[in-house]
Amino acid sequence: MSLLQDGPARARVQVRRGLLRTRRWSLRYDTRALLVCVLLGVLAACAMVLAIGTGTYELSPPEVLSTLAGDGPPGAGFVVLDLRLPRALVAALVGFGLGMAGAVFQSLTRNPLGSPDVIGFGNGASAGALVAIVVLDAGTAQTAVGAVCGGVATAAAVYLLAWKRGVHGYRLVLVGIGASSVLGAATSFLYLRADIGKAAQAAAWTIGSLNARDWSDVRVAALGLVVLVPVVLVYGRRLTMLEMGDDTAAALGVPPERSRLVLLGAGTGLTAMAVAAAGPVPFVAMAAPQLARRMTRAAGPNVLSAGWMGALLVTAADLVTQRVTGSALLPVGVVTGVAGGVYLAWLLRGERRGSRL
Repeated sequence: MSLLQDGPARARVQVRRGLLRTRRWSLRYDTRALLVCVLLGVLAACAMVLAIGTGTYELSPPEVLSTLAGDGPPGAGFVVLDLRLPRALVAALVGFGLGMAGAVFQSLTRNPLGSPDVIGFGNGASAGALVAIVVLDAGTAQTAVGAVCGGVATAAAVYLLAWKRGVHGYRLVLVGIGASSVLGAATSFLYLRADIGKAAQAAAWTIGSLNARDWSDVRVAALGLVVLVPVVLVYGRRLTMLEMGDDTAAALGVPPERSRLVLLGAGTGLTAMAVAAAGPVPFVAMAAPQLARRMTRAAGPNVLSAGWMGALLVTAADLVTQRVTGSALLPVGVVTGVAGGVYLAWLLRGERRGSRL
């Protein structure tokens, strides 16, 4: 334990294992979970450095770091800062948002399959963005607005359709799957009505791609995290209570429906911002929370570690796309889709062996 004094008021901060406390507030943390977050953040940063150095103009990790510090090789500044750094930042920010959103939805539905790309919220954001691209010929900002509107509208519709004296996990998942099918048909209709140029642009985007990302996409993804991550962290304790059931949460002073509505809104917003910045990158929101929970071995939603796991998954997938093809042309969604299919098969096998399926 260590004590810090602040002037005449002698405000004390006590730091113990798993507890940070002052006279006015206290913060509990899991030491293993904190170390896992640090490890995942370091690994994601390493993947970003390697991805930035990959390409026709090859750079070693020390050269990348020196360029970021303003003292790199001749000509490296434009390649790193203007071409490759925005792509790497978008990958990390999108992965973080999707991982955290997946943890929120899986905790609310109490189902490992309850991720936003399965229950339709990601498809709603994609449909909204496609309307902006195909119908309105929108730019980055308008596409982001369309994705947010589509995601929010889908979340509201699913929430209302799943309502029956409250919203429960399996009902939300089933209604969301139905909404996802409807939205899939709507996006197919948009493709048929679009001209060949816009259809090709939309098709490349809907796979989930980091190609040609710039600083405007970084701002879109960063804005979503800055606004919504604090909401998820503040409501993290309530999310843990909701996992124990509405009656238990209400007995502990947590309003179930109001808390669930705020968390659904925050998770939908994170998903929509990620979709607006990089398209619907599949399976990250499903896999990141489960992998993070296995690493932390901690109960609860693990929203922060899930976010860092998502950042690592997308940055690693981006690195793989560039290393395998020798270019950045392969969409990152192809890699996450293949890896996600393998993960889903493994997850279903585990459920079946545990006699839960």
